[in-house]
Amino acid sequence: MTQLEKVSHEFMKFMRGKYRLDEIGDGKDELKFKQGKRTIVTVYTHEDKFTFLIIFGKKEREIFEANTLDYSEWLLGCYESAQTYHDGKWMFIDVTETKQLEEIKKLIYIKKKPNRKPFPKENAIYSCCGHRCDLCIHYIGMSEELRRQIEPLLTEVWDVTDWSMRCGGCNSDNCYCKDEPCAQKICAVEKGIKNCTECADYPCINAGVSNCTSMIHTKVLTADDVTWAILPYAPMQYEDI
Repeated sequence: MTQLEKVSHEFMKFMRGKYRLDEIGDGKDELKFKQGKRTIVTVYTHEDKFTFLIIFGKKEREIFEANTLDYSEWLLGCYESAQTYHDGKWMFIDVTETKQLEEIKKLIYIKKKPNRKPFPKENAIYSCCGHRCDLCIHYIGMSEELRRQIEPLLTEVWDVTDWSMRCGGCNSDNCYCKDEPCAQKICAVEKGIKNCTECADYPCINAGVSNCTSMIHTKVLTADDVTWAILPYAPMQYEDI
């Protein structure tokens, strides 16, 4: 991954691991993370950077200003230079590397406490590329009741209507790609490893079903869409981090 791709992936992993929010993109260069009408953070995409917009009200500014020793000189400078309007302090912050992203996370924690309840891991079944087989609509062991509940969500997100294929998981005799290995398995063999998770480049941008599964995007996805149609198919996106 490039440094910018790492920022993109790590940001989405953080937001989806900690928060259950709607992801409202404009189809161009803007993505908002919202709970109802309230926007938690907005991201603007550029070729060479991401610009994060976080708006702090009075109480949030008080929390920030009471803990200035916790922040870098760079972030303090961004805070001081931000304009304050009637509805709060508007911080437009350009980010190009993961070190800066760690500071953005601190602001988001002030803006909202994490609200995602992670899936239990006790009976988790993982694919070779890190997806959750047991949360996949194709998994043989999934109940028909749950499958009926999530099928409309997957159809809406992926524009697919046939979800009849069944698979027992990567390490089973009923693996769907046992005889014709998927691209991820082929890549692992070429690198001399058994699983994608053993790779030094994991998770790479090719590990998910598409870039909207693990990268900043501009689509419109509800919190339910993300939970059931995205997270099981994006490596380690659903985990409590």
